[in-house]
Amino acid sequence: MKTFFSFITRIFVAIPVAALVWLISYFGFEQTLLYSSGSAILGGAIIYIVIKWITKRKFLKKHQLSRKEFAYIVQNLKEAKKKIHRLQKVFFNVRNIGAFKQMLDLIRLVKRIYAIIRREPRRFYQAEKFFFYHLDSIVELSEKYAFLAAQPVKNNELYFSLKDTRNTLKELKRTIENDLYEVLSKDIDHLEFELNVAKHSLKPPIDTSLDDERRSTK
Repeated sequence: MKTFFSFITRIFVAIPVAALVWLISYFGFEQTLLYSSGSAILGGAIIYIVIKWITKRKFLKKHQLSRKEFAYIVQNLKEAKKKIHRLQKVFFNVRNIGAFKQMLDLIRLVKRIYAIIRREPRRFYQAEKFFFYHLDSIVELSEKYAFLAAQPVKNNELYFSLKDTRNTLKELKRTIENDLYEVLSKDIDHLEFELNVAKHSLKPPIDTSLDDERRSTK
């Protein structure tokens, strides 16, 4: 999903093609300036669209996704981005040092999962609970905490609500950590397998020559 890089690539290819079409049309076929410019724009646009289609097709094939699945994931990522923006807004309104650190850790975890799914959309299915339940809970509780903490008058009941909300957010942080682990689980399993293979290959071979010699002397 390297959108900006793909866009720049398409532009850098389309512009020379458009310029070439203009030169051929204007000087080669002696067309009018208006007609040559129109042909150039059309030619550049066609190349741009074709490259975009090919790039997207290769991307979907690489990640084993259909167009419908990809559109579904992109839509959920857009909604998640709005929720993350709300979470960041709460973060900048927090004044308590403990709550500030807690929110910072939560945002880092949330953005980490978002970045992984954005880069590798196929992993979305390993993080559905995060996108459909856990992220919503974090945003709502964080906004509730910020609202209560901003109240000018605080009594025992309000202090209890603030403490309870922070404890719940702490539990949700552990849940988000589990979500991140779930997203990375295949990589972790693969790494453990590679480590086991590497450790096995590092073991020195068992020297059986001495045993063979002892047997021969008997």
